[in-house]
Amino acid sequence: MKPIITLLLLLATVIPARSRSESRLVRHADGRATVMVDGSPYLIIGGETGNSKASCPADVEEVMDKAVAHGYNTVLIPVAWELIEPVKGQFDFSSVDTILASARRHGLKVVPLWFGAWKNSMSCYAPAWLKRDTKTYPRAMTSAGKPLEIASAFSPAVYEADAAAFKALLRHIADTDNDGTVIMLQIENEIGMLEDARDYSPLAQAEYDKGVPAELVNYLKKHKKSLHPSLLAKWRDAGMKTSGPWAEMLGDDIYTDEIFQAYAYALYVERLAQEARKIFPTMPLYVNAAMNSRGRVPGQYPSAGPLAHLKDIWHAGAPTVDILAPDLYDSGYVDWTAAYALPDNPLFIPEIRASRANPAQALYAVGEHGAVGLSPFAYNLRPGGEVAYQRQGNELLKSLSPLLFKTSADGCSRVATSGLYFDADSTTRTLTDGNLSIKASHYFTLPWDSRATDGSVWPATGGLILRLAPDDYIIAGTGIVLTFAPAQEGKVAAQGNEPVLGEDGFLLTGNGGAVGGKQSAASHPAKASRVKRIGLASVEEVEVGEDGSLRRIRTFNGDETHQGRHVRIGVDDFKVLRVRLYEY
Repeated sequence: MKPIITLLLLLATVIPARSRSESRLVRHADGRATVMVDGSPYLIIGGETGNSKASCPADVEEVMDKAVAHGYNTVLIPVAWELIEPVKGQFDFSSVDTILASARRHGLKVVPLWFGAWKNSMSCYAPAWLKRDTKTYPRAMTSAGKPLEIASAFSPAVYEADAAAFKALLRHIADTDNDGTVIMLQIENEIGMLEDARDYSPLAQAEYDKGVPAELVNYLKKHKKSLHPSLLAKWRDAGMKTSGPWAEMLGDDIYTDEIFQAYAYALYVERLAQEARKIFPTMPLYVNAAMNSRGRVPGQYPSAGPLAHLKDIWHAGAPTVDILAPDLYDSGYVDWTAAYALPDNPLFIPEIRASRANPAQALYAVGEHGAVGLSPFAYNLRPGGEVAYQRQGNELLKSLSPLLFKTSADGCSRVATSGLYFDADSTTRTLTDGNLSIKASHYFTLPWDSRATDGSVWPATGGLILRLAPDDYIIAGTGIVLTFAPAQEGKVAAQGNEPVLGEDGFLLTGNGGAVGGKQSAASHPAKASRVKRIGLASVEEVEVGEDGSLRRIRTFNGDETHQGRHVRIGVDDFKVLRVRLYEY
């Protein structure tokens, strides 16, 4: 019996207590996608830590504590090559083990960010042994021959060293993360060339001189109808050639240089992605991009990253990568999200400036584009007084998950929703749902809060709209006001012929009750009566159960709905409202 007992004890030490349930990305017919974790749909309501937090155990514990305080369910945190391979071929995964252990204690999921050959274009997180040996691991160069602190993507030695560390990391995670704490992987970080649009090192130039690869040409021909307009225009302007030098086939400019470099980066990342797939067959993989904004040209911004106008080049070179993701730090949030939420690219925002606007931004991205998640950067530096507000918004978004997804034995699909996002420059949006017009506006378009008119900066606000059934809607968010009308009347309202309200909520005097003195439809009873009206049958604040059931908390009417005229949520509040309409 003793040998049998010994064998059983030995098996108990090598068999994990629980087999790993690997996450996966499910794509839907409408172009949206869903991350599945433990077999259930999962919204990444996360935060990204500061760049070097993983180097200190006390810092790791702090960022996990603060993630819980924010109401996050996921932490995006760097894994630095220099920490895990300080000596070539000798690996130390203590920093990774610290991250995973702390995340488990806090009930959080983790997205490791591989800071390998590149971080924000530069090779600053590569180990010193690679940095010093520029003969073996050559640098990218400018057209003037200046070496950069950027490892060349054209160097086989750079790739082999990077890939060896990346594979070792993934094998370690696979061997130790038995409960599936890691749910997604970022490959490199904000990859891109600086100072010039492309690498001019000898290895890079030799590749450039070969001309456009046949594989890329075949991709362009196959996907001609869906190519980004800027790429299609470049190709068309150069004569739609199907072979030849880069400058002849796509034009002789820095944007063609950028395309050449982008394809090289994509091919490099694809090889890493294929290695990841051998270890994690279904785990979602993404690459992130620093934006081409503020009027900059390639090389002034990190050229050739996974940018929206280069999405076809990246899809051609790196088909194994699931998502090209934007890091958003500039204005124009609605436009940036639209540029990345495409039929061939689900939306994920792994970095965004940490601000009061983050909950509204997340609600909009999920509602409008079915985003798989949003993650403010350096959330750990957010002032303590702002954390409670963030938690409110994050908890509200978490609570909506059972309503946002339909699950069945056949899988999971997303429910159709619309998003709302407002600031001082964009205050109103009108949506049409069949014969219904929904006008949504920033809360401060109402006259009742002194901050609307006293010179205060209008905070970003937003939310989402979900139809449960005809005339039955969920309205969730912060700082929004909605009115409902027949679609025909909504078109008139969109033209600006609307009543202007005073601070008491009733019509201003002396202007006929309309913008610019124009009379409203109410002054023509016969004309107005031809169209049926929409009223509020009931407005309830509700709580969403884990099974998607709705529990009424309170009913709003009277002053809270301006006597049945609108539905509103204040700028300091987060609410889920169930709105039932009727026609009269």
